[in-house]
Amino acid sequence: MNFNEFSEITPAKVEALKARIARLGLDLRLVDEQFIRGSGNGGQKINKTSNAVQLRYPALGLVVRCQRERKRSLNRFLALRELVDEIEVRISPETSERLKEIEKIRRRKARSAGKRNRLKDAGPSEKLS
Repeated sequence: MNFNEFSEITPAKVEALKARIARLGLDLRLVDEQFIRGSGNGGQKINKTSNAVQLRYPALGLVVRCQRERKRSLNRFLALRELVDEIEVRISPETSERLKEIEKIRRRKARSAGKRNRLKDAGPSEKLS
């Protein structure tokens, strides 16, 4: 995969992605890349251009598709980042930033659910105080 096409992305983000790929020991030659037509709103632009990116990593059976941006190179970068996230979750869950973020959100939701349950179980006089 050619990293020279990521000119719209800041060099720091590209280097961070390269570092993650190196740390996981991924061989990007195994990644199958396809540019496909997108779907949804967009009219003529969507119907005529192939800006959506689909990446396949057959070693783990992963498929990632990205169509968030109008530019193919941005979608390519975002799809690669998502693919690396998925691979990291499978290979090295203890170092995965994505899993840490999911865990953080899960704890936050559990705290707020606990607060709701305590208020629901409390009587009307306890809620006012």
